Amino acid sequence: MSDSTTPASDDSELLQAHKAALAAAQRDPLLSPETGKPVPKKTLFRFGASFLAFGILWMSGLGIVSIVLLPEHLKQVPGIAPEALMGIVNACTAVASLVSNLLFGNFSDRSRSRYGRRTPWVLGGAVLGGVTLFLTGMTTNPILLTIVYCLCMFGLNCMIAPMVAILSDRVPSGVRGTLSAFYGAGSTIGSPIGSLIGAALVTHMFTGFVLAGVLMFMGGVVAILIMPREGSAAYLPKDEGTLMDVLKSFQPPRFHGAHDFYKAFVGRLCMLLSYQMISAYQLYIIEKYVGQTVTQAAATISVMSVITMVVSLLGSLVSGPVSDLIGRRKVPVVIASVLFAVGIAMPWISPTVMGMYLYAGIAGFGYGVYSSVDQALNVDVLPSKEEAGKDLGILNLATTLGQMAGPLVMSFITLNWGYAAAFPTAIVFALLGCVFILMIRNVK
Repeated sequence: MSDSTTPASDDSELLQAHKAALAAAQRDPLLSPETGKPVPKKTLFRFGASFLAFGILWMSGLGIVSIVLLPEHLKQVPGIAPEALMGIVNACTAVASLVSNLLFGNFSDRSRSRYGRRTPWVLGGAVLGGVTLFLTGMTTNPILLTIVYCLCMFGLNCMIAPMVAILSDRVPSGVRGTLSAFYGAGSTIGSPIGSLIGAALVTHMFTGFVLAGVLMFMGGVVAILIMPREGSAAYLPKDEGTLMDVLKSFQPPRFHGAHDFYKAFVGRLCMLLSYQMISAYQLYIIEKYVGQTVTQAAATISVMSVITMVVSLLGSLVSGPVSDLIGRRKVPVVIASVLFAVGIAMPWISPTVMGMYLYAGIAGFGYGVYSSVDQALNVDVLPSKEEAGKDLGILNLATTLGQMAGPLVMSFITLNWGYAAAFPTAIVFALLGCVFILMIRNVK
C-alpha cells in the first residue's frame, strides 16, 4: 500500500515546495522562484552565458537571411517586385510567429515532461528552425518559399517562447534586468554579425543559407547545454481538462487588473514596428535611397554591422545592471526609444553613407539598451507567474505584429511616396511607444 502511495506523496511534497519557492521569491527579489533560495554566482553566470549564446546564434543565423540573403534572393523570383514580395513574405511569417509564439508559450506552460517544461520545446524548435531556414534559399517559387519561411518562424518561436519564460521561472527578480541584458546583448549583436556574414556571402548564397541554418540550430542546442539543467516537471498537476478548457487557456489576461500588461504590449508593438520598417529594408534603402550598387551596399552594410555590434553590445551590457541598480525599467526603455528615433532621423536628413553610419551608431545603441531592459519590464508586468509562458507569448505577439506591420507599412509607403516618407513615419511610431511605456503604473 505504501509503495503505491509514495509517488503521489512525493509529488505532493514537490508541489508544495514549488509553491513555497514562488512565495519566497515574491517576498525577496534575490531568491530563486525555482528553489526559493539564493542563486550562486556561478549559476547566474551560466544563465547569462546561455542567454547570450542563444541570442547571438539564432539572431546571427536569421540576420544572414532576413537582412541580406533573402532580399537578394527575392530578386530572382520572376513576376513580382522584390519590395512587394518582401512585404508579403514578412507579413506571412509574422502571422506564423504570432500564432506559434502563443502556441508554444502555452504548450510549454502545460508540459509535464521529466526533462522540464521548457527544454524539450527549445530543442525541438532548434531542429525545425535550422532546417527550414536553410531550405528558404533553395526555391524561387514564391508560395513554397513563404511556406518554408513560415515553418522557420514556428521553429524559432518554439525556442524563444520557452527561453523567455525561463526568466520568470528560474531567475530572481532582483537580477532579472541583468540576465535580460545578456539575452538582449546576444540578439542585438547577433543581428549585425548576421549582416556582416551575409554581406560577405552575398555572392555565395548556398553557403550563406547553410551557415544560417546551422547557427539557428546551434542556438537552441548550445543554450540548453550551457544552462543549469531544468528539473523534472512531472510532479506538477496534470491538465485533465476538455478541449474547450485547452482553448480557453489561450485567452489573454482580462483587461481589468492587467492594464500595465497591455500598455507594455502596445509600447513594444510601436517600437518593433518602427525597428522593422528600417531593418527589413536596409539593403533596399542603401541601394535605392542612398544610391549604391549591390556590391557597394554590401560593403556599407558590413561597416554598419560592425558599428551596430559594438554600440549595441555596450548599450545592452551597461543598461541591464544599471536598471537593476536603480530599480527602474521604464526610464531606460524610454531613453532607448528616443535614441532610436534620433538614429532613424540621420539618413532621413542626410541620405548618404555617413547618414547610414550615424543611424547604425545611434539607433544601434538605443536598440541595444531597449532590448536588454524591455524583456525584464515584460516579466515585471505579468499578471500570473503560473502562466508566464502563455502571457509572455502574448507580449511577444507585439514583436511579431511589429514584424508583420513594419514591412507592410514600409512597402506601402515606398511604393507610393518613396523612401523619404518612411523615415518620419518610423520616428512617430518609436516615440509613440514611449508614451505607452510611461503610462505603466506598477513598474518604476
